[in-house]
Amino acid sequence: MASRKEQKERARQERLAREAERAAAARRRRLMELGGGGVLVVIVAAVVAVLALGNSGNSSASQQLSKLGSTPQLKLASLSTLGTLQPVTTKTTLGPEGIPIPQAPVLAGTSAMATGSTVDGIGCLGQEQTLFHIHAHLTIYVNGSARQIPYGVGITGAQAESTPEGPFVASGNCYYWLHTHAADGIIHIESPLQRTYTLGDFFDIWGQRLDRTHIGPVTGAVTAIYNGQLYQGNPRNIPLNAHAQIQLEVGRPLVAPFRLTSFASL
Repeated sequence: MASRKEQKERARQERLAREAERAAAARRRRLMELGGGGVLVVIVAAVVAVLALGNSGNSSASQQLSKLGSTPQLKLASLSTLGTLQPVTTKTTLGPEGIPIPQAPVLAGTSAMATGSTVDGIGCLGQEQTLFHIHAHLTIYVNGSARQIPYGVGITGAQAESTPEGPFVASGNCYYWLHTHAADGIIHIESPLQRTYTLGDFFDIWGQRLDRTHIGPVTGAVTAIYNGQLYQGNPRNIPLNAHAQIQLEVGRPLVAPFRLTSFASL
């Protein structure tokens, strides 16, 4: 696992100098094609500035970059209001990121995924970004049974490597700032802009519906759990904070939160 991360980092640094100018130019073109305007010009300028800061390593200047997006308020309540929860019994295997992968059907594939156009102000660039780099974890249950989140969400032209622990996407044509490398539910937030992204942003990139009565193709009343507490609100607005553990459920029985013990290593 460590060696794969090191390889990815080396590859990222090697690609950065070669592709940064091209990626910034493509980003400018895409945004202007979507309608131009003052707000978009400001966003383009911020992206270009961040890419330049990333190349120069000017961390003090990058810390002064204005944060985009607002922080959704977390309205949480005790899980006791849900009554008795079914214990977690899902069979898992340890995946290539050191995170358990549920042995379960995929909730939905990636055929409806965005293919490069900007989604919710989130771009798709030729390399992963590291100015703002955190991870969140998502688990999904339908009528008490687990569902997988597929690998390659948010990575167009994803190329999955075969590893002893399962497929791992190591390359692709472009990377959205929210994406998955493995089917373990880890959402990688790797962005050139520091802002608060939401679960709705991720589902929009995935091309799947998410609201109070839908999780992808599944319909029914949605229960959302955030870091072991009941989330009260539209699940689209759940913030993807660092090491957030998010669980979505439709139907009954409701399952107790699936808790990761090895999350801090990511």
